[in-house]
Amino acid sequence: MHTLTDLFVSAQGWLFDSFVQPLLFGLGLGGFVEMGFEGIEFVLLGLIELAIAYTLMRPLEAWWPAERWAQRRAVRVDVIYTVLNRLGIVPLAVFALLALLFLGVDGWLRFHDVIPRQLEDWLPALDHHPLASFLIYLVILDFSEYWRHRLSHSLRWWWALHGIHHSQRQMSFWTDSRNHLLDDLIAGVWFASLSLLIGVPPGQFIGLLIVLRLVENLSHANTRLGFGPLGDYLVVGPRYHRWHHAIDLPADPRFACGCNFAILFPIWDILFGTLYLSPQLPPTGIHERTELEISARDDFRAQQKLGLVLLWQALTTKAGRQSSA
Repeated sequence: MHTLTDLFVSAQGWLFDSFVQPLLFGLGLGGFVEMGFEGIEFVLLGLIELAIAYTLMRPLEAWWPAERWAQRRAVRVDVIYTVLNRLGIVPLAVFALLALLFLGVDGWLRFHDVIPRQLEDWLPALDHHPLASFLIYLVILDFSEYWRHRLSHSLRWWWALHGIHHSQRQMSFWTDSRNHLLDDLIAGVWFASLSLLIGVPPGQFIGLLIVLRLVENLSHANTRLGFGPLGDYLVVGPRYHRWHHAIDLPADPRFACGCNFAILFPIWDILFGTLYLSPQLPPTGIHERTELEISARDDFRAQQKLGLVLLWQALTTKAGRQSSA
């Protein structure tokens, strides 16, 4: 482990000295040097995460698939999304820019004798127990992600963007990152804002993001894997999340906007009445309603355009698009 850490640090330093630092100074952005150094770490960790996901989940999909496909052409566009996402540009940039904003607001408040309290101010013992603080941050952020995810299905304008994630009929572990870029930006602002509000340190922010993304990779995998009668109620897995992506949702008014919104812990679906479990493995996707939607199913640029078109329709017409997955 020590050797791997040294290799990682050496690679980070070489990339920073050879490419990032000269570029930043050349563009007159010397004040962003520290951010650039941390950005390299984020990108390298994203590539490692991607390697782990591919090494573990691609064989699982091949050996024990939920569906067998004659060809995997439809998966290719999801690979593009995954590479862009794992470069970490959106979440890292959002966190860094919001950190500057929060720092300014915090300074203004303190100047006026208002001291914002964060999680470790309420629980000072967490300063000495980094693992405990990490787990508490994880639970808080997962709870927040449940509501972000649920709202993206409930609000017509947001579903106009998020529906692209659900349009994949050959769902695989790559599908986790299949999101409209604007939807990714909104999610990044949501996640980073709460992280800053509760005082998540930058190092733990990266770790929390990676844990959630690896779980999401697995939950989207094309596999019959389940965690058993008890485990399915403890951690979100492929069988659990597949019903969230079902092309035909359960015939129950409670699930009109979807079910199984939890990202990591199913307890949120249990508490708020959005849990649905079944031994069946449903086909995934959405029912496209126009030729434009059908033609955009496997095309990155067409999907980005479609999302903006549907967003405009949702914001400018009363009917909009129904918020059902």
